[in-house]
Amino acid sequence: MSLNIIDRHKLILDKLEAEGFVSVNELSDEFKVSLVTIRKDLKLLEEKKLLFRSHGKAIPVNPYITENPVNIKEKIHAKEKKKIGMAAAELLEANDSVIIASGTSVIEFARHIKPLEGLTVLTASLNTAVILAAIKDIDVMQLGGMVRSSSASVIGPIGERMLAEFTFTKLFLGVDGIDLDYGLTTTNLMEASLNKEMIKASQKIIVLADSSKFNKKGFGRICGLDDVDQIITDSGIDERTKNKLIDMGMELIIV
Repeated sequence: MSLNIIDRHKLILDKLEAEGFVSVNELSDEFKVSLVTIRKDLKLLEEKKLLFRSHGKAIPVNPYITENPVNIKEKIHAKEKKKIGMAAAELLEANDSVIIASGTSVIEFARHIKPLEGLTVLTASLNTAVILAAIKDIDVMQLGGMVRSSSASVIGPIGERMLAEFTFTKLFLGVDGIDLDYGLTTTNLMEASLNKEMIKASQKIIVLADSSKFNKKGFGRICGLDDVDQIITDSGIDERTKNKLIDMGMELIIV
């Protein structure tokens, strides 16, 4: 006996929760209904904000990121970002020369940095520069360029040329999205370009990202996950994503 629409929808959502995505073709075969019927089912579920349709399949949420100003983003997942920032500060060592990129997670990181012998910091974030300038015994360099008001950070070719003159032990990078296949992304193409140059100039790449950033994509691609050494995130990361990252050989710090 064929399933009614209510039963189909329940099974689709159960499968989506268990596997992270559903395929139109597989659902059609499993439920013994046409592709047209499955597409209509998925359209109805999408209209109810229960999933997001994409290229012959459906996933739990819309993976594409819209940009918010930094003062709004600071209030989102604030507790998680504070823990991430504290964990990142523990990775600093005497005589480190580090880049701190932009974003609200790296601002929290800056708030937890303590005086450390020989520590030099180059940052794209105006807020980070102000926070660290008040700490004795930290040499702070502000990256030059055009100020991007939404993130209170600099972008552009001036900063990219400046990065070519230095080498750093670590890069602490905030991102807008982490997709296991596509890699790291941000909502701004020029920021993505600057982040690429930061990666080239650094020996170790450390990503600071709360769990809401996973399985999301921004407009500008920064790099693939094979370029990343370490990710610091919070305990909200789902088991499926965590296990896939571990299988990829990623070093995870979960706070």
